[in-house]
Amino acid sequence: MLQTLFQQIDEREEELLNLLKTLVSFETPSPPARNAKEAQKYVASYLEDIGFSIDQWDLYEQDPVVVGTKKGKDPENYHSLIINGHIDVASIEEGEEWLTPPFEATVKGDYIYGRGVADMKGGMAASLFALKLLQENGIEPGGDIIFQSVVGEEVGEAGTKSCCDRGYRADFAIVVDSSNCEIQGQGGVITGWITVESPETFHDGTRRQMIHAGGKLFGASAIEKMMKIIEGLRELEQHWAVMKTSKGFPPGSATINPAVIEGGRHAAFVADKCSLWITVHYYPEEHYVEVIREIEEHIHHVAMADPWLRKYPPKFKWGGTSMIEDRGEIFPAFSYDEHSLGVKTLQKAHKLAFNEEAKLTMSPTVTDGGWLSEAGIPVVLYGPGTLEDAHSVNEKLSIPQLKTFTKSLIAFLFDWYQKKR
Repeated sequence: MLQTLFQQIDEREEELLNLLKTLVSFETPSPPARNAKEAQKYVASYLEDIGFSIDQWDLYEQDPVVVGTKKGKDPENYHSLIINGHIDVASIEEGEEWLTPPFEATVKGDYIYGRGVADMKGGMAASLFALKLLQENGIEPGGDIIFQSVVGEEVGEAGTKSCCDRGYRADFAIVVDSSNCEIQGQGGVITGWITVESPETFHDGTRRQMIHAGGKLFGASAIEKMMKIIEGLRELEQHWAVMKTSKGFPPGSATINPAVIEGGRHAAFVADKCSLWITVHYYPEEHYVEVIREIEEHIHHVAMADPWLRKYPPKFKWGGTSMIEDRGEIFPAFSYDEHSLGVKTLQKAHKLAFNEEAKLTMSPTVTDGGWLSEAGIPVVLYGPGTLEDAHSVNEKLSIPQLKTFTKSLIAFLFDWYQKKR
């Protein structure tokens, strides 16, 4: 039966590519976002046609989340599964020189070009097509199969988290985002704002009284005080580089990036407020709550060593639900158990399709998989497309890889459908 399914994927390559072309034709760049309604309507209709019931809700206006569920024949005794992907794609920036229209997927040789083919409408198309072939061949799951098409992943909007909050759970989950068909976990990312603010605003003419002996004006530039905090963050980052390591990551992958600084009001005033936007990468062995605590404690000690900061300590604001709405995001980390049933089954399927052992690695970037892990669901990242192509101008995806990934996924599903608890 698997050989028959593999043969159908080869024979129906054009159908698979047309499905991907259709998904790409829906212009869903994020930012600006709020544009996924029609794309999600198409995904929901596709799922309904192959026997899935649909649950749908708006994460934001014009940006719904779609979850399709195919009930298993005996869900009490068979394993369930979540397939997760995001329908939003990276933004198109003014002046980018695309050789083909970004939202008209174009085949050239062994590659298909278009915004989102690698990240991650290729994985979405392969997953939908695999589910359709299984249904057409009368192969039904023993346990529940849940397909999540979410929005907002590109800008840290918690579409996948909303699925978890809604109660969706399974015994295993695959995020079919671009991993070059490696089985991956990931580190975590959290952004935060650190703000230094004076309770008073001083004219520039009073600066002499702040910096010279006997001036007797207890004031300071918030920008200059932020420089001390930035130096403290750099020292902590260096400490992490020496003291923290994690399997699958190059040394020094736990970082604190001072990404954006905002401060001051006018050249005629001493800066009374300064805010720093930082991006923190951390390892799967850690949790972002612990990482936040470590940073705040360190900066507290930096502030205690400065008379002005001791009186007016920095304030922190962490995370957020959207880089668009509140300029903040969280991507929890996750790892995987290489001896688990899900990973072993996926390794077996990969070898059947690719005729080589699957690589078990760690992604240098982040996906929504962390939210599934936070909900207690064993999860891996496994999808077609390379990180180099994701977000790139003239984004492309290898057609042979897309087809072979589809075979790997269908082999996994064929096996998983029969897995008893």
